[in-house]
Amino acid sequence: MESAFGFRLIPTTTSSLLPHHLPLNNLKLPSLQRSSLMDQQRGNKRNMVRSSCFNGSDEIGPVDGFQFAPTKIFMEEAIGAEYGEGFETFRPDGPLKVDVDFLNDRLQEGFLKRIRYAMKPDEAYGLIFSWDNVVAGTQALKLSAWKELAIEEGKVIPDDYDVQRLLLHGAPEHVLDKVLMWDNDACELERLKSKLSQLYSNNLLKLSEPMEGLKEWLDAVSTARIPCAVVSSLDRKIMVEILEKLGLMKYFQAIVTEEDGMDSMAHRLLSAAVKLDRKPSKCVVFEDDPRGVTAAHNCTMMAVALIGAHPAYDLVQADLAVGGFNELSVINLRRLFAHTGSSFMELQKQVVEKTPPKRRLTIDTIF
Repeated sequence: MESAFGFRLIPTTTSSLLPHHLPLNNLKLPSLQRSSLMDQQRGNKRNMVRSSCFNGSDEIGPVDGFQFAPTKIFMEEAIGAEYGEGFETFRPDGPLKVDVDFLNDRLQEGFLKRIRYAMKPDEAYGLIFSWDNVVAGTQALKLSAWKELAIEEGKVIPDDYDVQRLLLHGAPEHVLDKVLMWDNDACELERLKSKLSQLYSNNLLKLSEPMEGLKEWLDAVSTARIPCAVVSSLDRKIMVEILEKLGLMKYFQAIVTEEDGMDSMAHRLLSAAVKLDRKPSKCVVFEDDPRGVTAAHNCTMMAVALIGAHPAYDLVQADLAVGGFNELSVINLRRLFAHTGSSFMELQKQVVEKTPPKRRLTIDTIF
């Protein structure tokens, strides 16, 4: 795939590319090559276990035409971009690192866009919404899936706070084996994980309303012609299905899902910025998780935190924390950048002035 930057993108993950060629605002970037041989061997081992456990079995079937498999929906993803890293691609003259600074530099506005944004500054921004507990309230759906699984398996889930937190953010195999101690057999764990994923997917398809105040907020930013994107670890088909059901599909110009092959929160945000054709430093991320706020800042993006799934004192690092979308207005976006100028959070090179060397004057005397 040839990008607008003039180089060929080569995926570094096993995720398949989208079935059509995308322009810059729908560009699929590859993940940064960080997986070690050990990680790949572990992944291959998991795939072999899953294949051997469910080969020839029809217990885990499709739901409403979709086939679900265990994904990252119950896992605490890596934050990413701790040192500004982004993606790695290859050119004939060698590898090219597409990091945060590279995107901030290459996605600079052209002459005509600068004139337009000078007259309509709101259009220069890009809004990126996290799926969980920002677009839709998924916390209760995840807990409900765990409880349904416990009932079907004849098990009991403790009401302890730490256990409930692990149910939401922990890896399923760790929770099943080490926390709930239901089973430690590999095939049984795969069966339980697939069943859990199926139950959660059933609950997702029952969603009928987005988060309170979200539609009104999206109407406001749509009127201001601010492009929006949504990021999630869900399957693209499921995401589109749910967004259409909630009546939100028309508001999002870009979607980042599992098929994009991003391996951290920050990579999803950077991919969304590229698809929106906006510099990362001009994007605003809407999150409910402190780790998502950190990922946004690592990408030089602003972060608006929604208080709810996490208390306000856990979200103090956000640029703005609100109780709901009803508290927001477009002017809030301008204020986020008001004190920053056009170069806020962009790395600057310090210019050190050197004193020029003194010239020694000599007089040649000719006799």
